[in-house]
Amino acid sequence: MSRPLSDQEKRKQISVRGLAGVENVAELKKNFNRHLHFTLVKDRNVATPRDYYFALAHTVRDHLVGRWIRTQQHYYEKDPKKICGGWQMEEADDWLRYGNPWEKARPEFMLPVHFYGRVEHTSQGAKWVDTQVVLAMPYDTPVPGYRNNIVNTMRLWSAKAPNDFNLKDFNVGGYIQAVLDRNLAENISRVLYPNDNFFEGKELRLKQEYFVVAATLQDIIRRFKSSKFGSSDPVRTSFDAFPDKVAIQLNDTHPSLAIPELMRILVDLEQLDWDKAWDVTVRTCAYTNHTVLPEALERWPVHLIEALLPRHLQIIYEINQRFLNRVAAAFPGDIDRLRRMSLVEEGTVKRINMAHLCIAGSHAVNGVARIHSEILKKTIFKDFYELEPHKFQNKTNGITPRRWLVLCNPGLAEVIAERIGEDYISDLDQLHKLLSFVDDEAFIRDVAQVKQENKLKFAAYLEKEYKVHINPNSLFDIQVKRIHEYKRQLLNCLHVITLYNRIKQEPNRFVVPRTVMIGGKAAPGYHMAKMIIKLITAIGDVVNHDPVVGDRLRVIFLENYRVSLAEKVIPAADLSEQISTAGTEASGTGNMKFMLNGALTIGTMDGANVEMAEEAGEENFFIFGMRVEDVEKLDQRGYNAQEYYDRIPELRQIIEQLSSGFFSPKQPDLFKDIVNMLMHHDRFKVFADYEDYIKCQEKVSDLYKNPREWTRMVIRNIATSGKFSSDRTIAQYAREIWGIEPGRKRLPAPDETI
Repeated sequence: MSRPLSDQEKRKQISVRGLAGVENVAELKKNFNRHLHFTLVKDRNVATPRDYYFALAHTVRDHLVGRWIRTQQHYYEKDPKKICGGWQMEEADDWLRYGNPWEKARPEFMLPVHFYGRVEHTSQGAKWVDTQVVLAMPYDTPVPGYRNNIVNTMRLWSAKAPNDFNLKDFNVGGYIQAVLDRNLAENISRVLYPNDNFFEGKELRLKQEYFVVAATLQDIIRRFKSSKFGSSDPVRTSFDAFPDKVAIQLNDTHPSLAIPELMRILVDLEQLDWDKAWDVTVRTCAYTNHTVLPEALERWPVHLIEALLPRHLQIIYEINQRFLNRVAAAFPGDIDRLRRMSLVEEGTVKRINMAHLCIAGSHAVNGVARIHSEILKKTIFKDFYELEPHKFQNKTNGITPRRWLVLCNPGLAEVIAERIGEDYISDLDQLHKLLSFVDDEAFIRDVAQVKQENKLKFAAYLEKEYKVHINPNSLFDIQVKRIHEYKRQLLNCLHVITLYNRIKQEPNRFVVPRTVMIGGKAAPGYHMAKMIIKLITAIGDVVNHDPVVGDRLRVIFLENYRVSLAEKVIPAADLSEQISTAGTEASGTGNMKFMLNGALTIGTMDGANVEMAEEAGEENFFIFGMRVEDVEKLDQRGYNAQEYYDRIPELRQIIEQLSSGFFSPKQPDLFKDIVNMLMHHDRFKVFADYEDYIKCQEKVSDLYKNPREWTRMVIRNIATSGKFSSDRTIAQYAREIWGIEPGRKRLPAPDETI
């Protein structure tokens, strides 16, 4: 077990984490007591742990607020889920029940958002009338920069029903209807990720997307028109400079309605002519694509948009007509190209292709890993790339080292700082200096010790939370991400069952002990994802209670996977599973977090894995399976799961076990849908990579037997993870899309002389 830290060591960790300086502790204590007594009206005799949390939160918030106000002044002056019985069960998470000490309501900036209604065409232009109004209440959360006194604002919106009750109609029926109408309006921000398998869910989802877009755009334009801090009168009336002052990054297709909404504001309300408004819109907006999966690219039914946002549908039709005129001029006579590129998809249900809208209405389009951006240009956006190649870019994702190393893994952060100093925290490329310590025995020992301490802590957490004892010396084999067929948690399951069957077949044979942990959430309406969770828990029920297996193999489903759990599991991981079918994962960021925290990766050449392996060297990765070109060839030939089933005895045994109810004796046909999918409808070709995956896992076990060589490979991975800092990603967005130069300038604190 790890020894307790001395006071001096604790102070060093506080310094590395960039938290309050030690000299301010007395002031913090004083403020803490002030908030406990005067804000919460409690003393230490009656205060609960929650009271202590809120007192501390208010204390820290005080420090943020001064810098927050100073930052906003500077900008204005400068002018710039649960598991039950093995099944995932969704439960309401009333996380605002006790309020949120970090946010500030701004009722003075409440804005109206319109839905439904009809469009009148008048001599002054189009007018959207007879609408239903929902009010958008802004809540501001301060987001502090790292050691620069800058505190930016994250503005979120809450839906409020307007207070237009008609008291003379207040009979019982009228009152009930009024309450129902109010609930309907406020549901917009009450339910996160509604199940959109049904019409009501689709309508709510579209309402949510438009609600945040409309409120945010009104807010942006209000601030653009004002110049100095506190000014409520419009100062600017020309929109020529709008794209120089405002950048709107469309993060996937969810905010795509920003394009027609900005056009509506500029044309209908600000009275700009169409061409000028379109130029402003395109130069302001940019689109980041996050997926190549067709089902994840939104295609909204025309009848739904027509009912909910009738003026926006007219604008989208106009955008489409003008866009197709450009396409026809560039590729005369190519009618099929016009059909492929149209924003409007004809069919049984007429739909608007929101990705096409995003590309047409943006000046830049990017994927989030190099291989992903290339796939976009060659496949789903090929026609658009041929029309406007200058628009297409790549911005490989990144992660913040402050949270995903310094905060969640202070032991490793400190060991690194002792060798190369603390500057790497804001310049992650400096981790390259660690390559000179790959053969340093003291550093190898320190890195291994930190990992073991993290594993011991996480093992204790699992024993407390899951009532399962695990071997802290076992290989911690971890796959945490959304549950989805393309991420292939099922391939992981096949490996676990293979290990189990081998132990049962040769109980006396030595095997490297493993604790396999799989975590993630399934979308509420995604049946197969929920079945996968049930299968993982069912495998665990069999494996974990088999006395022949003992502690050589454990299977745990990590319930309610979330950031706070990730901060515990990632530092403890030995092996990171990144096993999606090549060509399906846009990037991934969990893969980067594991790499930075000293886990080795077993993965396909997909998403950011490609660049990670390039940085570290493929010899320091466990790469297996088909490449993108292999998947394409298999698609052309035709994937036949039966071939693999017939040829591979271990695979056949697993499928027979799943079919016969070996893992579900009370419900023998429980996993028939999974078997049927794997055998007949598997778009992600799990069987095709099974053999190579099993062989690669054997290499993992072989290396794990040699702790020194394992840790040397870990050090190489940590040392070459600098590219994957979000600092680099954001700087590239700033320079190459938003047209601004990022800087490291520190603002003076509120009490400092400017």
